[in-house]
Parts: sequence; C-alpha cells; structure tokens
Amino acid sequence: MGNKKSFTEITNGGVIMDVINPEQAKIAEASGAVAVMALERVPSDIRAAGGVARMADPRIVEAVMQAVSIPVMAKVRIGHISEARVLEAMNVDYLDESEVLTPADEEFHLLKSDYNVPFVCGCRDLGEAARRIGEGASMLRTKGEPGTGNIVEAVRHLRKVNAQVRKVVRMNDDELMTEAKNLGASYEILKQIKAAGRLPVANFAAGGVATPADAALMMELGADGVFVGSGIFKSDSPERFAKAIVQATTNFQDYELIGQLSKDLGAAMKGLEIASLRTEERMSDRGW
Repeated sequence: MGNKKSFTEITNGGVIMDVINPEQAKIAEASGAVAVMALERVPSDIRAAGGVARMADPRIVEAVMQAVSIPVMAKVRIGHISEARVLEAMNVDYLDESEVLTPADEEFHLLKSDYNVPFVCGCRDLGEAARRIGEGASMLRTKGEPGTGNIVEAVRHLRKVNAQVRKVVRMNDDELMTEAKNLGASYEILKQIKAAGRLPVANFAAGGVATPADAALMMELGADGVFVGSGIFKSDSPERFAKAIVQATTNFQDYELIGQLSKDLGAAMKGLEIASLRTEERMSDRGW
C-alpha cells in the first residue's frame, strides 16, 4: 500500500466518499477524505436506473487507484465470490459486500476470513453486525437507505446497534447464550463485545448522509466515521460539500463551526421520503 493509510488509521473519525472517476477521487482526497469507494454509479443513480447493479468496470477501479494515495474501496454483490476474488487480485485496499448492488446470493454472504483483503459490511442491528464479524468483516457500517439523501434509516440502525451493545455489556455471562440465540449472533462475539464495552471493529455511518449536519449527527450518536455516497456529487457544489462534511465529521460538537460550514453551500442532493419507497426498492432489506 506504499504511503497509503493503514486500515486502523482510516477508522478514526474519518469520511469515506463514493467516486466514479479519477477527477472525483482527487476532489475527495483534497477535501480530507480518508478513503474512496470506486464504483460506476453513486447509489442515487443505481436506484434511479433499476435493473441489476454489479461490480464496477475494473478500468474505473484501476483509474481511481492510480489517481489517489488514500485507500481505495470497491463494492461487490452480496455472496459474489468471483467479483470479490477479481477485485482482490487487483489489489484493491478494501471490499464492501454491499446491499447497494443487486445481491448475487439471497442466503449466503461471503466468508470474508478466506480473503486477504479486508471487508466492510452493512448492518441494521447487532445480530447482523455479529454475523458479519463472524464471517470475517474488519469494519461495519449502518445500512441506512442509500441514495435517498434521507438520514432517518441510518439513525435508526445506529441507535439500535448501540442500544443492543449496551444491553449486552450489562448482561451476566450466563444470559449471553440466550441473547445470542435471540439475536442470531455468535456467543463468542457477544462475549468479546461485553469485554470490550463496544463492537470489536469500527462502525461507520452510511446511507443518507447529505449535509454537514447529517455527518455530525451520526458522529454525535456514536459512529466511528461516515460514508458519503450520493450526498457529495449530487449536490450543487461537490468540492464545498466534500470539505464541509469532512470538517463537520472531525468537529462534530463544534456547533458554531458546523453552522458556518453549512452557509452558502448551495443545494444538497434531492432527497426521498422513505415511506414513498416500495418494499422492493428498499436496499437496506437486502441481506440478513
């Protein structure tokens, strides 16, 4: 990885941005992003296009990798072994087994411990979080509802995970087995959470972050960092939004600064009301 940041360095209060070309990747790096996610279309465009969303064209991933010195992530479909192996062979820094893409397998996720490349995966609750960790995920993120510019689902998922973690921490050891059964989680991983007082991996916020205040909110609620997808490059002023969201994430309790950062940014991305989405349009329901 040369001069690129190590995995542990990107998991401390940073912002990871979706990009679709080298020019966007350079904007993200210049804004202070700790990593970029290379893909063909940001989630709002994936949602609008419909059909089957697959791994990005490797040429896009390669071009982004050559353009920046920060780590480059890429998305693979849930359960798609071959997409993951292709991107691993390309020496991508991290893989996202992502519900934003159309799942390849509705029953089985990838056994991430079989790969040399680290993985990030989405979760809505502690059961999902623990299952992904059990499969070998090195990092988690809320699922939120990608491509909507609506933070409500990411808030729901982060609050739920954190509430369930607090519940596990307060439990006696002899209560953990029943809780593991109820959550569909590994008993051993719940023991790790109880001992550490938190998840054993970083948990970023994702799915609906569209403004500096959105990013600050997720940090306020206990996220370790923030993914921003459509929120940057679907806004009126991507460079300004990118810098403002990075600064708001880092300084999430400096409310005066966040107010200043939010002035004269131009319009944020157009948002969607979650209730308006049909069941089949909800990306957060993909996976289990």
